[in-house]
Amino acid sequence: MAGSRRFSFRTIEELKAGLTDGTRLPLSKKTDILFEKLSVGGRTLANRIVYQPMEGCDASADGGPSEMTRQKYFGFAGGGPGLIWFEAVAIMPQARAQKNQLVLTEKNLGSFQRLVAETKELTLRKYGYEPVLVLQMTHSGRYSRPDGLPAPIVAYRHPLYEAKQPVGPECVIMDEGLSAAEEKYGECARLAQRAGFDGVDLKCCHGYLANELLSAYHREGPYGGSLQNRSRFLMNSFEAVRAATGSGFLSTLRLNVYDGVDYPYGFGASPITPGGEDLTEAIALVDELRNRFGLALLNVTVGNPYYAPHINRPYDNGAYVPEEEPMASVERFVRCTSQIQRAFPELCVVHSGLSYLRHLSPYLAAGIVESQYAGLAGFGRLALRYDDFAADLRDKGAIDPEQTCITCGACAKNLRAGKPAGCVVKAER
Repeated sequence: MAGSRRFSFRTIEELKAGLTDGTRLPLSKKTDILFEKLSVGGRTLANRIVYQPMEGCDASADGGPSEMTRQKYFGFAGGGPGLIWFEAVAIMPQARAQKNQLVLTEKNLGSFQRLVAETKELTLRKYGYEPVLVLQMTHSGRYSRPDGLPAPIVAYRHPLYEAKQPVGPECVIMDEGLSAAEEKYGECARLAQRAGFDGVDLKCCHGYLANELLSAYHREGPYGGSLQNRSRFLMNSFEAVRAATGSGFLSTLRLNVYDGVDYPYGFGASPITPGGEDLTEAIALVDELRNRFGLALLNVTVGNPYYAPHINRPYDNGAYVPEEEPMASVERFVRCTSQIQRAFPELCVVHSGLSYLRHLSPYLAAGIVESQYAGLAGFGRLALRYDDFAADLRDKGAIDPEQTCITCGACAKNLRAGKPAGCVVKAER
């Protein structure tokens, strides 16, 4: 299969020469561009590097951050990114993807307040600035496992997903349940603001509830059919957040612009070309969010890690060999992000999916920013493995090849098994 080729490039020149089948990536050695300041929603980012949300499944018994959680974010803070996109926090206990997923409540608010304050203080002491912190709020929907066992809450019956993970008709959430969940986003955002976060992300990606509703073409009622209906849950949740926090709080979004699932069971899928993307609806959705809520920051992603993980986490060492080269997955990611950025030049867009390029990933990040394909470069697996890579890149002009993510997928495997999901390679060393 095409996807069996392993990453073996040592230099940017080797990478350029090794791209096949017409694959094109915007590569640049001008990594200083990643350390330029940027204003977003009234806040100043010290640089253009984002540490992406990487769920740890390591909460305390009350749903608050444990010592393991704290050490992870202290490591991130010490690395010196401009923005730390805090991992998925469930809006209510039954919406957790694992029993040890974080949940923000009145009772554990103090532990979140301490973590936010100490994280910002650490970066301030070390680098002279505070990182911007965004809390990701989530409803796990189809992938809810609040007690460690599947307890799916689905938007509609999905024949492709359910071929591997069957659910019953009783799992389809009613309109009243969706309306109640919308209010939970507002409550969680209010607590996040009190905890000291700079903003919240209404997570709408990777097959979770808000994302799945965007492909509910065949659902009847106010939450299915037209784009207006399919996006109703997201829009109402934004309304609830604004009502709870006011206009000065940064409301952001991590959005699947392409699910990697054929139409009519995937958002952003071409109704004409199987496997192809069509971002017309994604662009219309972002436009409405800009007009109604002043959306200033958008984190673009693709795919469903439960269904076809290579689309949003390109790899060459996983449970199955995908039908495409990992570089083709990387290129699709770039193509999707750049389409959104070109449609909204004033919007600050975060690009993802960089970690597959290991020590060469900063050159793709720099090329993306230089080409104005995105304003920010987001790193997930790499940051989990090598939390001070941003500091090394700034101070040394390169990152250590021996410390980069090897895309083994063990972090995700641990997460799915309900275990703490840090970097296994890092732990072993």
